[in-house]
Amino acid sequence: MFSLRKPVVAVAVAAVMLLMSSVAGAATALADPLPPMPPDQNQLPDLPKEPDLYRHLPVPDPATDPWYAPPPGLDSMANGQIVRTRDVGTYVTGIPMPLTTRQILFRTTDVRGRAAVTATTVLIPPVPWIGSPRPILSYQEAIDGSAALCNPSFTLRAGIFKEITLLAGFLAQGFAVAVTDFDGLDGTEFLTFGEGNLVLDGIRAAKNDPALGLADSAAALYGYSGGGSGTARAAERHRAYAPELRILGAAEGGVPGDMVQIARHNISHDEGLANFSGPANFTMWLALANLSRSYPEAFDPAEYLTPEGQELLKNVRGRCVWTSALTGAYRPVSAYLRPGKSLDDPAIHKVLVEQSLGQPQNLPDMPVLMWHGIWDELLPFPDSIKSTVDAYWNGGVDLRYVTTPVPEHVAADLSVLPAAETWISAMLRGLPPGPRLRIGI
Repeated sequence: MFSLRKPVVAVAVAAVMLLMSSVAGAATALADPLPPMPPDQNQLPDLPKEPDLYRHLPVPDPATDPWYAPPPGLDSMANGQIVRTRDVGTYVTGIPMPLTTRQILFRTTDVRGRAAVTATTVLIPPVPWIGSPRPILSYQEAIDGSAALCNPSFTLRAGIFKEITLLAGFLAQGFAVAVTDFDGLDGTEFLTFGEGNLVLDGIRAAKNDPALGLADSAAALYGYSGGGSGTARAAERHRAYAPELRILGAAEGGVPGDMVQIARHNISHDEGLANFSGPANFTMWLALANLSRSYPEAFDPAEYLTPEGQELLKNVRGRCVWTSALTGAYRPVSAYLRPGKSLDDPAIHKVLVEQSLGQPQNLPDMPVLMWHGIWDELLPFPDSIKSTVDAYWNGGVDLRYVTTPVPEHVAADLSVLPAAETWISAMLRGLPPGPRLRIGI
């Protein structure tokens, strides 16, 4: 395919090996980098929501844009079937990017098994691809919101897509990049296996659009944090939901794997855990905001939350990650639960178990690269990921797993980014994934 075959695979393996060798033993060698911070200390005023902030942008809100409306007869359509398409522009702070940008609204299936629509935005660079069909990188952004305009189909057009620099590296190599609204139009699939369905149907839709010329293309999956969730859940759903898709590999970091442990961490009354979680308290509020809509029978805010907690949950709804983070930080859910109520209650526990990764029937059937920060304040290490790694390793998944000793959630991703991008790029070129490895957990 390319004369760079041997150098690329060598760099991919060497990059991962170098990172792993630098990490071994670091978890016990360094001290906790976060200073103690008393919980429930958020003194910020009430902030405007993104729909109020973004209404001045020259792109219509998907909540009111008729292009996103589901068609009649949606139930009779196939998963990944195209509803409608449009050609749009991709912008960075108002500057157009030299790309072909195609948006596809397609039929999919949500976490409750209901027919739904969502969109994918397919970016084609002006770089020729020679020797095989152009591969598709399915890039899952950390959307982390509960409003329609948090989705990449809006932010790419509006010039505010927060991970655009990460996309640029893949586009420069000539890959087609599909960026799907995988949390659904209003975030209801957040941290559920519905994310996996939507990601896989986004790839189907890209392949089904004759204007893109991707019918024979293979694909790979990439994402971190909330995007790591969508990537991991697509990798796990592939075998049962979309086995006809040729998925060459999945690179996923900062993955929320064990939902039960993540919930317990967020409601812990242990002072150390509460202090460590403070900046990350918003993630559980965001999860509850979407859980209460996807599984209202399991989580009724009026039953579980105090009046103050119910108001805070309403305040988080309709926000994107930026103002959600500022609204929910240092406001632990445990401080707003009614007496005797817990996220360990049977109805909620059942949903959290069902939506956790690493169940035997869901193990990925493709090469996987995973990474996680040992001081991740959003997704605590090792509780949020160890059971998933154990299940993958013991279940024979073709896994490469590494921890990174870099403080803070985003910085942990950046520390692995060059190796992860190199590895998934090698997978898209059909190169060997390297040996199974597990270091740091």
